[in-house]
Amino acid sequence: MQLETYWMLQMKAVTSVRKCEVSSLGFSFNLYINTCRVKTFVTLKRNLTMAKSDAEVKVLGTWASPFVMRVRIALNIKSVAYEFLQERLWEGKSELLLKSNPVHRKVPVLIHGDDTICESLIIVQYIDEVWPSVPILPSDPHERAAARFWAAYLDDKWFPSLRAIGMAEGEDARKAAIGQVEEGLMLLEEAFGKCSQGQALFGKDQIGYLDITFGCFLGWLRVTEKMSGIKLLNEINTPALLKWANRFCNDAAVKDVMPETEKLAEFAKMLRGRVRATPTS
Repeated sequence: MQLETYWMLQMKAVTSVRKCEVSSLGFSFNLYINTCRVKTFVTLKRNLTMAKSDAEVKVLGTWASPFVMRVRIALNIKSVAYEFLQERLWEGKSELLLKSNPVHRKVPVLIHGDDTICESLIIVQYIDEVWPSVPILPSDPHERAAARFWAAYLDDKWFPSLRAIGMAEGEDARKAAIGQVEEGLMLLEEAFGKCSQGQALFGKDQIGYLDITFGCFLGWLRVTEKMSGIKLLNEINTPALLKWANRFCNDAAVKDVMPETEKLAEFAKMLRGRVRATPTS
């Protein structure tokens, strides 16, 4: 009886071990299957991203637009080949532009394969995600938030003040606009010190999101200086920004798309003449 009980206990122990082995094997197999699924998903995602990034790229824009320049600089940074389709907006908007951007009907527009993306800063972010090499946006969340904050300030506050200098009616309005621009440049001088952390660019050692956002306005800033006779960027008030501007404009991704000051000044005179000649209701 004792011997029979002993063998029964041994059989139960073996059965228990086998069950554990089978359970362990099942867990390992499930883990293997799930790992394969993850690897397959990652591979498919990578292949789709590669296929997407290889699609044909076109940019609708004008040579003088600072917002179009943002898109072209971002593509140059990523070494992405693209076709630049120039719009002559003063002669009317093309059917392609109206079809590609039916909401705002303005440039820039990025055409990537069958997809269209509008609004310059949204396009820059899209480019940064589709072609992730050489990142444009900061990786640090706080730095990324700061870059987006100053980008919004430039578009919503500073650049409209710069445009107001050339369009001002009367000396008082002109002086007020100049004061707003100079005040903004002082703020940006301080922001540059914090963002650059002692390096040459807002993006530190390479052109980044805020460099592109602000740098695209440098052509129009120089035109404004030329036409108003005032040095807005100077050694006294904005020494860091003055050095930054020279560094930015001489970068390989920028210098071929930055308009010449004389050519842009002539274009500005033409635009101002058209605006003033347009009757107001």
